Amino acid sequence: MQILIVNYEYPPIGGGGGLFTRDIAECMAGLGHGVTVLTSLFRGLKKKENVNGVDVVRVPVLFRNKKEAANLPSMLSYFPSSVYRAYLSMNRGAYDIINTHFAIPSGPTGYILARAFRIPNVLSIHGGDIFDPGKALSPHRTPGLSTVVRAMLNKAECVVAQSQDTKQRAICNYRIKREINVIPLGIGRTCFQKKSRLELGFEADETIFCTVGRLVERKNVGGLITILSGIKDKYRFRLLIIGDGPERGCLEKSIAGSGLKDSVFILGNVPDEKKFQIMAASDIYLSTSLHEGFGLVFLEAMECGLPVICYDCGGQNDFLADGRTGFLVRLGNEEEMKKRTVELMTNSELVKRMGAYNKEIVRNYYIDKCAADYLSLFEGIISAGEVKPVN
Repeated sequence: MQILIVNYEYPPIGGGGGLFTRDIAECMAGLGHGVTVLTSLFRGLKKKENVNGVDVVRVPVLFRNKKEAANLPSMLSYFPSSVYRAYLSMNRGAYDIINTHFAIPSGPTGYILARAFRIPNVLSIHGGDIFDPGKALSPHRTPGLSTVVRAMLNKAECVVAQSQDTKQRAICNYRIKREINVIPLGIGRTCFQKKSRLELGFEADETIFCTVGRLVERKNVGGLITILSGIKDKYRFRLLIIGDGPERGCLEKSIAGSGLKDSVFILGNVPDEKKFQIMAASDIYLSTSLHEGFGLVFLEAMECGLPVICYDCGGQNDFLADGRTGFLVRLGNEEEMKKRTVELMTNSELVKRMGAYNKEIVRNYYIDKCAADYLSLFEGIISAGEVKPVN
C-alpha cells in the first residue's frame, strides 16, 4: 500500500502522539509499504527527507518556538500550509489511503486531501484533541473547536481511538453515534546498553523514581513534587524528571521551595538511549498526570521492569491493573498516592514481582502488533471499493 500520514507533529517535535506516528510509520515502511508523512517544519529541520524508510514532508507553520509543545498560531497555520503544499507538490494518484492523526489541527487537512485525492481517510484520535483538562481551550468545552472535532469524527471513513477512554469521551462529549474502532498504541522493543547505578551517578541505598513527559499543565508534575515533599524527612529518594516544556520554570521554583533541590532533578529532553538507561536503573515509575489518552510512557516503564503508580483517569486503565502492575489511585487523592509510594519504597519483593509481571504483559503492546492491526483495517477499507460521498 501507499499510505499518506497526516500529523502536525512528528519527531523531533511533539509528544507521545508524534512518537507513536513515527514508530508505526517506520514499522509499516519496514514491511514494504510506501509511507509519506505530512507534518510541521521547525527550525533546523529539512523540508523533505527520508528517515528510516519514511518520506517526511514538513510544511512551514507560524511562531512555533518550542519542540515540546505547539501553540495556537502554529496549529491554525498548519491547515492552509499543509493543504497548499500537498496540492502543489504531492502526487495525487500515488496514495491508497490517508491516515490522519488528531482531529485538530490535522483533521481538516486529512479530510480535504481525502476528498481531493478521492481516497479514504482513517482518523486516529489521541486523547488531547478530544479531551484535555489541562487546557483552557480544550476542544470538548470550546464551542468552535468542538464543532470542528464533531465534523471530523463524522466525516472520516473510519475513526480509530487509542483507548476505551478516548472512544467514550468522543461519543459522550461530541454526541457521536457512529462506530469507533479501538486499536491500542504500541512501543518498539527497546534496545540499549544498560548502565549501572554507579555509572549513572546514583547511590545504591536510595529509591529512584522516574517520570517522563512534556512539562505541561496536564502532566501535573507539581502534584508529584507536593506528594514527595511529604515524605522527604523520613525516606531517601531521588526523582528524575525527563522532559521539558513551558511549566519548567514554575516546577524549578516549586522544587526549591519544597526543600527538594537535592532530591528532585529535571533532566530535560534526553536521547532515547539515556532515557531507557535511567528507567532501567530506577525502582518505580510515578505519574500524577490529570489524564492520559493512552499513556505510552507507562508501557515504556513496564518494558524496563518498573511498577507504575498513577492516577486512574485515562486510557491507561485498559492495560494497568491495580495491585498487579503497580497502583491506580483515584484522581486527585494525594494522600493515597503518598501511601502507595511509601508501600513500594518499603517492599522490595513487591516491586520485583510487579516489575516481572509488567515485562510479561507489555509484550501484547509492541508496535508491530499495532501496525498489523492498522494495516488490516486499511486493507479492508481499500478493498471495500469506492469512497462514499460525504456531505
